[in-house]
Amino acid sequence: MERKKSSLASSTPNISPSAAASNPYTQGLIQFQGFWIPSRHILTSSIISFQKYFQAFDDDIIVASKPKAGTTWLKALVFTIINRHSYTLSNTPLNSANPHQLIPFLEMKIYIENSNPDLSKIPSPRLFSTHLPYPMLADSVKRSNCRIVYITRNPFDIVVSSWHFTRGVHNLPDWSLEDCFGMFCRGEEGFGPFWDHALGYWNMSMEEPSNVLFMRYEELKEDPMAQTKRLAEFLGFPFSMEEEKTGVVNQIVDFCSFNNLKDLEVNKTGKMPRSFIPSNKLFFRSGKVGDYVNNLSPAAVERLSNILKEKLSGSGLTFN
Repeated sequence: MERKKSSLASSTPNISPSAAASNPYTQGLIQFQGFWIPSRHILTSSIISFQKYFQAFDDDIIVASKPKAGTTWLKALVFTIINRHSYTLSNTPLNSANPHQLIPFLEMKIYIENSNPDLSKIPSPRLFSTHLPYPMLADSVKRSNCRIVYITRNPFDIVVSSWHFTRGVHNLPDWSLEDCFGMFCRGEEGFGPFWDHALGYWNMSMEEPSNVLFMRYEELKEDPMAQTKRLAEFLGFPFSMEEEKTGVVNQIVDFCSFNNLKDLEVNKTGKMPRSFIPSNKLFFRSGKVGDYVNNLSPAAVERLSNILKEKLSGSGLTFN
C-alpha cells in the first residue's frame, strides 16, 4: 500500500531570527521544511541527498525518534531481536560497538559521508535510523512497505535529558535549563517542534499499524518483556513458545537494559569513529522516568502542559 505523501516546503533553507541568537547551540539550528534542523545536515545537503537518492526496500527496518527519547535503547533491542540467531549475547557486536554504529543514522551518518551511497548490497533486513520527522522522509520510504519503529518519551524528561546531553556534546557548561526549556516550548529544538514530530508518526501508526509502530519509553520501562515481544512481532521476528519458555526474551531484555549497556566498556570509555559525539558515555546518563520533577518548576510544567494540550488537541495522543 502506498503511504500518504506529506507535502514538503521549499528545499531552500529558511533561517529564522533564532539562528542569530547568542547561544551557540541555537545558532546551529535552521528552520528547514517546517522543522528546526541542525545546520550541519543542511550545509552538507545530507537530508536532500537522502530524500533524493534513498531507495527503500519492503523489508527495511527504520528506527525513528526525536533525540533523547530512548533511541539508543530501542536500537539495541531491534539489533538483538533481529540477530538473535546469528549471535549469542556473549559475542554480539553490541559488546564492542555502540548501538548507533550498528544501526546508523541516514541523515547524520550515511548521507553525510556519501551523498549517493550504494546501499543495495547490505544484507536483508537493512537496519537504518533517523531523527527526521515523518514528512521529511524520502518518498521511497512512504511508498514502500518497510517497517518504521518510532519511540517517544514524556517531553518533560526529553527537555532535561536534551539539556544535559547538549551541554556535554557542545561544551556549553553555562547554558541554562531555562534557555533550553524556552526553546523547547517555542518548538525551536533539534528536529522539533516536538509535537509535530510525534504527531507525524502517531497519525501514520493509526493509519498503517502494520508499517509504523508507535512506542513509548515509559511503557518499555514499565513492562519491558511485553513491549519487547510486541516489538519482535511487529518486526516480523516473533519469539517462539520455546524461546519464551527458555528465557530468551528475558535474557535479551536484561542484556539491552540501560544499566547493562551503560556498564559495557565500549560505552564507558569508547567513542564512535568520525562522530561529533566526544564520548559514548554521553548516551547513558540516568534513564529514569519522571526525573523532570527534580529539575522543572511546577510553573514550567504547567506552561508546557498547556502547550501540549493545545498542540495535540483532537489527535488522541496524550502524555502523562
